[in-house]
Amino acid sequence: MFRIEAEVDKARRDLLRSRLRDTNTAASPVLAALRGTPGEHESPLHVWAMTETGALAGGLVGHTWTTWLHVTYLWVAAPHRDAGLGSRLLRRAEHLARTERGCTHSRLETWDFQAPEFYRRHGYKVVCAIPDYPPGITEYTLVKPLP
Repeated sequence: MFRIEAEVDKARRDLLRSRLRDTNTAASPVLAALRGTPGEHESPLHVWAMTETGALAGGLVGHTWTTWLHVTYLWVAAPHRDAGLGSRLLRRAEHLARTERGCTHSRLETWDFQAPEFYRRHGYKVVCAIPDYPPGITEYTLVKPLP
């Protein structure tokens, strides 16, 4: 007999992650060689654009793991949009990931009302589309090789 619980529990989450990592590592030579799972050895990668007064004009938050850059957030303040700042932030993150961390690919998620065309212009290809996530919106996963 089991008792099923639904509660946030950091200690159990960490235990579950550790056990899943051990199971995955045992089953996959690739993960065994990498000694971990996504999330375990991530290195944060942040790129910021600040105005002359020190205000945040835009930024990119992501992380690298193995040979991948994962862009989590990219945002530019409305007064600075359409001036190339988002492109500069993305290119800088890709450059750092490639030259300082040995990344060969980048990935990200975006919604249809956000920036899929922006990322396509930067060489990203859609590899997954999830309609109605959330309802009425399509989420895209895009990837790009980093030459």
